This record gives sequence, structure tokens and C-alpha cells, in this order.
Amino acid sequence: MGVGNKCVNKDKYFQKTIVLLTIFISIVCLLYLFMNIRKGNFEYSLSQRIPKLIAIVLTGALISFSTILFQTITNNRLLTPNVMGLDSFYVLIQTVIVYVFGSTHIFISNKKINFMICIVMMVLISTVLYSTLMKKNRTNIILIVLVGVILGTLFGSLSKFMQIMIDPNEYLTLQNKLFASFNNINENILVISVIMIVITLIFTFKDFKYLDVMSLGRDHAINLGVEYDRLTKKFFIVVSILISISTALVGPITFLGLLVVNATKQIVKSYKHSHIVAIGNLLSVFVLLFGQLLLERVLKISTPVSVIINLIGGIYFMYLLLRESKVC
Repeated sequence: MGVGNKCVNKDKYFQKTIVLLTIFISIVCLLYLFMNIRKGNFEYSLSQRIPKLIAIVLTGALISFSTILFQTITNNRLLTPNVMGLDSFYVLIQTVIVYVFGSTHIFISNKKINFMICIVMMVLISTVLYSTLMKKNRTNIILIVLVGVILGTLFGSLSKFMQIMIDPNEYLTLQNKLFASFNNINENILVISVIMIVITLIFTFKDFKYLDVMSLGRDHAINLGVEYDRLTKKFFIVVSILISISTALVGPITFLGLLVVNATKQIVKSYKHSHIVAIGNLLSVFVLLFGQLLLERVLKISTPVSVIINLIGGIYFMYLLLRESKVC
């Protein structure tokens, strides 16, 4: 009876949290769309703001969802997909294009072509790399993560080396490209992104029910009849695709996933991924949207929201490391 009441209370708490976050997001969305609109520019302002709003919602949900998947299959709440070196590889792709072709080349100036190049390259290298590693080291998740850290460092070092070599004016163009920005969203890019996301989620939808069991660890999941290795490989590919899309869409936001997913797990206090994913996605969208509203409409400064998020996320990451070291 006591357990039943506890479950009912948890479900009510989950529903209240969902409702509250939905209300907050709705209010922030309305403020973002209609705040400071000048008379006579109503239609033009909305045509500029609606695509940016869609991009923010899309990016927030993608980063949160991919981080939850990644932490479940690695069974570690301190790790995020960025540890795999995908952010650094995105920076390397952009740097190589500017270094080889220049900042005025169509590969940089045409956002649609640049987007597709980034998507194809990031998905290709992550899929080939981690599929190969999984075949040879099926049980060694730590080795795969370690290789990701080393590759991230290698990609970062190569990028910095080439950035020193290029022309200063082209370096400034590259720096603007590397900071996450919601100011230059292309509707064609959003359409392609949505199509790729829908196809990816349909491809793996039936396997999401196994996430609760996989969070128990490899041995327990296998004993309960779950094809752990196959699903882990499949979810690695899904994480790579989703992070590739979000990074190619707005640039690297390193600590957003770590920040919102750990905060979500503190709020939810449940093993159910249906609860964690729902609240995590809403919380991530709210953080991005509120941050962009605050900087763009209220404070009216051009600082990218990623700078603020990375500052807070970096401090939170240090706190988590110190707390884990005390526990050990």
C-alpha cells in the first residue's frame, strides 16, 4: 500500500513538473516572439524570429536527449557526447575548409552546403570509428571513451595549429562561425534537420523501452534478456547523428547537456527514462530559450548564449568532480 502511494505521488510530481515547465516555456516563447516588436514590422519580425525559435527548441531537445542516451550506455553521469570529440571535430572541419579554400569559398558562404558537409563528415567518422571500436572491444566502454578524449585533444590541437597559420581576417570569420549562434538560421537547414531527426527516431523508436534495463549495467541487462551490445552500438550511432545535427546547426555548446541532464536527474529522482527524457528535454529548451531571451531582448548584448552556459556548466562540472572524489 505504501509503495503504491509512493508511485502515485511520484507520478503526480512528474505531471506537475511537466505542466510547470510547459507553462514556463510557453511564456518565454511568447515573450521571445512578441517582445520589442516595432509597429509596421510585425510580419517581418515574426518571419525572422520563428525560425530561430524552432532552432532553439530543436537544439535544446537534441542535446538533452543525446546526453541522456550517452550517459545510460556508458553508465556514467559525468560523461557527455562531447567527450567523444565531436565538438572538436566540428571545429576541425570548419578550420580545414577555411585553411584550404578560404572564408569566401562556397563551402563556407553557402550555409546549406556547409551544413551538409559537416553532417556527412561527422556522422561518417563517428559511425566508422565507434562501430569499429565496438566490434573489437564490445565490453570495454571505458576504452572507447578514452579514445574519444584522445581524439578530441588531437582534433583541437590540429585546429589551433591551422588557425595560427591562416590570415587574421579569415580567422575572425572562422571565430564567428565557431561560436554557437541562433542569428543566422536557414529554414532549408531546419527542414533537412527535422527530416533527419524523424528518420533516426523512427529507426530506433522500438528500442527505447530497453533503456531502463540498460541503466542497470551490462551484466544485469544481459541476464534480463536485453541484447546489450547491439543496442549500445545502435544508440552510439543515434547519439552521433543527433549531436552532429545540433552542432552543425548552431555550433558547439559544450556543457549544456551535462548541466541540464544532471539537474534533471536531481529533480526527477527516478530510473524511468520516459520521465528523465521528457523533463530533460523541456528543461534544456527552457534554459536555452530563457538565456537567448535575456541576452538578446532584455540586456541587448551580442554575447552568444553558449558562453554563459559553458561558464556555468564548467563550474558545475568541477563541483561534480569534487563531489565524486569525496565519495570515492
